Amino acid sequence: MFKLSENGTSVKTEMLAGLTTFLTMVYIVVVNPLILQDAGVPFEQVFTATIIAAVVGTLWMGLFANYPIAIAPGMGMNAYFAYSVVGSHGGITFETAFAAVFISGLLFVVLSLTPLREKLIEAIPSNLKHGISAGIGLFIAFIGLRLTGIIASDPNNLVKLGDLHSPSALLALFGLAITIILMVRGVNGSLFIGMIVTGLVAFFTGQLSFDHGFIGTPSLPEGFISANPITAFSDVIQHGLYAVVFSFLLVTIFDTTGTMIGVAQQAGLMKENKMPRARQALLADSVATSVGAMVGTSPTSAYIESSTGVAAGGRTGLTSVTVAVLFIAAAFFGPLVSAVSGISAITAPALIIVGCLMMQSVAKINWGELDEAFPAFLIILSMPLTSSIATGIALGFVSYPLLKIARGRYKEVHPLVYIFAVLFFYQLAFLPH
Repeated sequence: MFKLSENGTSVKTEMLAGLTTFLTMVYIVVVNPLILQDAGVPFEQVFTATIIAAVVGTLWMGLFANYPIAIAPGMGMNAYFAYSVVGSHGGITFETAFAAVFISGLLFVVLSLTPLREKLIEAIPSNLKHGISAGIGLFIAFIGLRLTGIIASDPNNLVKLGDLHSPSALLALFGLAITIILMVRGVNGSLFIGMIVTGLVAFFTGQLSFDHGFIGTPSLPEGFISANPITAFSDVIQHGLYAVVFSFLLVTIFDTTGTMIGVAQQAGLMKENKMPRARQALLADSVATSVGAMVGTSPTSAYIESSTGVAAGGRTGLTSVTVAVLFIAAAFFGPLVSAVSGISAITAPALIIVGCLMMQSVAKINWGELDEAFPAFLIILSMPLTSSIATGIALGFVSYPLLKIARGRYKEVHPLVYIFAVLFFYQLAFLPH
């Protein structure tokens, strides 16, 4: 089913890769409920809904698309949901906001069933694809540095070197050193071994504790929140949430598409600038978004942390199936997952190293042609500085056709790129992001 030998991998490697991906992204089962809790959604509801959405999307990705890419509620969209949608537009409730997410998910499914999204992947210029991959790498490395305090906020210069004597920074630097030494020595499973060693150090130094035990029972106190398409459409029309639906739809389309391209390129799974089984892969995200909205979570996305599993050797859907199984287990180990995911220094070294590995795409950009290089540069620069994959892609899509027109080479641009350039310009100029 997974064609392991054809992809040059093994069951052990795939399962280890799945465990690595899971450990770097499992923070979402804690962070997502904390954010949506501010919108009035019960923590237990979002915790369970986050896992349901992740399991549905990731299983679909593994079983039907055979890609080592994990799906879960996306960061950024949850903040937009909690702080920009709920309470706005006449004081809408989280139930009404989930109706907008549900509708965007259904539209997402329809688009994924058409050739449009698959054609979009093929239409994206190769230099933009390389820029997306490198930009994601820089972004996740920046996340790792920021979460551990190695980089800190600065009121005058945005960021500065953090306190390297803090326990979190010291632990992260130790984990980074151990992991990178193992990798240059060619040790299999270096990323995972580095996490285990760092976790043990965190436990024995008192940074990691299990005060609330290990096991808890998952629940959905609100039941199904938005499961009737007719009612959901009615809520969107009644409250005029068209811009909200469009924002959810546009950002999730390109967030997921960009991440899939970046991870697939890293894994060497792109064939002649095309992504095989793209439709099945795109359906994984759209179905997960719809199911997630029904039980109470914001839109899903392909996770950039999947690149850590690819770096650990993951090449097939068995990696994704492993991640899904671990998410199911996590539903019953809420206190344990919360404790481990709360120590960012354990997983940050993997993010930093994978960021380095993904930056190799920079070498493939045609720097000799400014109309090709500058849009890619904008993507790479803006992803970490705006903390948004979708914003980086938007700037690249808007600038690319403009420069081609200025150079008189407008015929080289695919019509779809022009269409989405206009949509992205509208989204950047007039919609919240």
